[in-house]
Amino acid sequence: MAKNTKIEWTDHTFNPWEGCQKVGPGCDNCYAETRNARYAGGQAINWGPGAPRRRTSASNWNKPLMWNKNADAFMAEHGRRQRVFCASLADVFDNAVDLSWREDLFQLIAATPNLDWLLLTKRIGNVPAMVAIISGCMPPNVWLGVTITNQTEAERDIPKLLEVPARVRFLSMEPLLGPGDIVPYIHCDVGNKVDWVIVGGESGPGARPMHPDWVRSLRDQCGAAGVPFLFKQWGEWKPIGQMEESEHQALYRSNVKAKPHENQDCLDDCYGRSCTVPDTIVHFDGSMHGVTEPMAFLHGTGAMHTFKVGKKAAGRLLDGRTWDCFPA
Repeated sequence: MAKNTKIEWTDHTFNPWEGCQKVGPGCDNCYAETRNARYAGGQAINWGPGAPRRRTSASNWNKPLMWNKNADAFMAEHGRRQRVFCASLADVFDNAVDLSWREDLFQLIAATPNLDWLLLTKRIGNVPAMVAIISGCMPPNVWLGVTITNQTEAERDIPKLLEVPARVRFLSMEPLLGPGDIVPYIHCDVGNKVDWVIVGGESGPGARPMHPDWVRSLRDQCGAAGVPFLFKQWGEWKPIGQMEESEHQALYRSNVKAKPHENQDCLDDCYGRSCTVPDTIVHFDGSMHGVTEPMAFLHGTGAMHTFKVGKKAAGRLLDGRTWDCFPA
């Protein structure tokens, strides 16, 4: 991957403007809104109904042109085209965006034919009309994606995605907040199906845990249909079933700190261990319970003990390996 982004499934991120409005449960803990507030003195001035969107600088708009010029060198090194995620701090198909800005963006996309532009939206219903106003059809170097966090959104928005002609159509199921059945949308006729599925847990303040069986189910659905599957991250929470025994044991410590000549494990066993991070029990249906609640480990609920260890510690291994498949 290129060094100018930490997102695992793209090479570059490009934000033509900044600002948005919450439209669903996946937006509850929006990192972009938090970032906007941090840089604006505590208030997210570009978020919410009626809030102005902020167009980024001309120098930022020139970056894709430079990436496009570097296409041959990138191809020689990586054996594929560059992927550009647009927009991580906004939504291309946001109603509140100045129409001329979107026109400028599509002109930039047309001027960079050596780049694959990944347009991910939570407003897939807006796409046909907005594209018709600009160019009449989606540019051939666009991959069109929709954010899906639960089954309700899957049944509402994936059919809308499949109605829009695009070279690649994909799902970003992050943050995944419940189980999902996407079989009807990945087993369709060739040319009218989802081409790629990204799955990830939530990170940042207020992050909600993700049940591992939700992820496994989506992985297996994609595998059976021959659809590329990418697992991005666990997020802040990691399930016990994805931990090594030593990793799990290290979460339980006593309040007594070992001196240089003492063994911490022995002291912990002697004085009694307690969990050092927040933990909860997640059922397959998404309900959560404290470890001491009678319903916590009820048989048949798919109860999974999860721990808030942080995004970095949780990592992105699923059943002991990474899953990094992309469309051809």
